[in-house]
Amino acid sequence: MDDLDRAARALRRLPPSLGPVRLVAVDGHAGSGKSTLAGRLAAALGGAPVLRLDDLASHDALFSWTGRLREQVLEPLARGATARYHPYDWNLRRFGPARELPPAPVVLVEGVGAGRRELRPHLAWLLWMERPAGASWERGRHRDGPEQAAFWDGWVVAETRHFAEDPSRPFADTLVRERTEGYDWLPGPAVTAGPDQIITHRDGVLAVD
Repeated sequence: MDDLDRAARALRRLPPSLGPVRLVAVDGHAGSGKSTLAGRLAAALGGAPVLRLDDLASHDALFSWTGRLREQVLEPLARGATARYHPYDWNLRRFGPARELPPAPVVLVEGVGAGRRELRPHLAWLLWMERPAGASWERGRHRDGPEQAAFWDGWVVAETRHFAEDPSRPFADTLVRERTEGYDWLPGPAVTAGPDQIITHRDGVLAVD
């Protein structure tokens, strides 16, 4: 069993945090590897649904998407109902047809701000990609190419402002650091050892007590 399988097993055994759902956030700087981790975790969870916050943000509202998230996703999942949200098309600059998000046992939400204060009360666990901001942004710029340079210039300002006002990392349960193969799973600032702790971090990987 590899580290992702063990992490998936541990996350499945968390108590539900939003109706019947264990909502697990993957946060970090843009370009830090959140989408890749979420995709790998979703596969290890047997195809868990993934909500990508890029689908809720827009050019005009890079971080002002909490109302849409609450109405279109959180409230239905809390009732045990299938959520329906309208993903934003970054090329056409408009919201598209509704997409469904079922109330699965574990639902992953990934994106910058996934651990913001308005979401934290609904989270079963918060993962933070442990890659510095500058290195993350450089990676993202390289990935997106020079044609997105102007967007990245604006994004860096907006992200810096967001995390200054509403940081996620101090509340992370687990810090996830990429290795050449696999990940290191480290206790986050929010973790305190104790008899009621559900997930520990033995041997660099999540474990269920």
